[in-house]
Amino acid sequence: MEFVIDELDRRLLHALQIDGRAGFSAIAEVLGVSDRTIARRYARLRSVGAVRVIGSVDPTALGGTIWFLRVRCAPAAAVPVAEALARRSDTSWVSLHSGGTEISCACRTENENDSETLLLDKLPRTSRVEGVTAHSVLHVFYGDSDNLIAKLGALNEDEAARLRPSPVPYRPGPVQLDDGDRKLLAALADDGRTSVEQLAAVTGWSATTVRRRMTELRERRALYLDIDIDWRQVGLGIRTLLWMSVSPTHLEQTGAALAQHPEIAFAAATTGPTNLYATAVCADQRELYRYLTTRVAALPAITHVETAPVIRTVKKAANPA
Repeated sequence: MEFVIDELDRRLLHALQIDGRAGFSAIAEVLGVSDRTIARRYARLRSVGAVRVIGSVDPTALGGTIWFLRVRCAPAAAVPVAEALARRSDTSWVSLHSGGTEISCACRTENENDSETLLLDKLPRTSRVEGVTAHSVLHVFYGDSDNLIAKLGALNEDEAARLRPSPVPYRPGPVQLDDGDRKLLAALADDGRTSVEQLAAVTGWSATTVRRRMTELRERRALYLDIDIDWRQVGLGIRTLLWMSVSPTHLEQTGAALAQHPEIAFAAATTGPTNLYATAVCADQRELYRYLTTRVAALPAITHVETAPVIRTVKKAANPA
């Protein structure tokens, strides 16, 4: 039976983007349906892999770096190399593109030594890798806790405001993770809606300690909630990676403008041969062409664009993607 998403599903997805841990009763009240209906709809979306609420870690809050890697390899080796990258705990998404001869992935390192080991030791020794291009993320224009689903406007402003949790104040300062923190974050990465009681059992902490530590990690910007969506299943089409070059003078303005496009799921300034990266989601190749020749073409500071439609997603998780 073909999976079909309807307007209530879209409204539920938008609600989860606003607050991934919102109770089904709170969501049901705003959406005007029963708790049971929301629970059933979420279970259905979750079971087919259309959506997953996840707790994501920002490595920059831990003194680390987000890297985008482009790995070129022989066609016969692309899939096994991609699968090997997907098994690594430091990769958050892995995709095949460029006819299946190139892999793109996001890696999160917690410190400078991890970055050095990743780039100079582990990847070049992977069998049949022909080249690696690395881009570290300097600034995110759209992504992290922002999600493309919010741009679809399934909920109106009043409904969104009723679901939006109170903002978490920012507390600057270094973040040190212990074993309990890592167990907590691993559980949330698997399911961001894991109950406090379950998290207490995983960490060995009390429920009060779990709540307090989650709040502290969010205040330090080390932890944020996101929803991992299969865009094809929810009917939004193909995902295309855009690698662009912009003069430094216009990078901030161009990145901010790009982030407003309804097609953009993620946008960031990076190091490397190109300095502006984005993920665009379009219904099909015709819509991708329209997007490139209208919205992107209207940004005069972009001097170079390389497009890479994703042909297979080997691992998916939170942004960046």
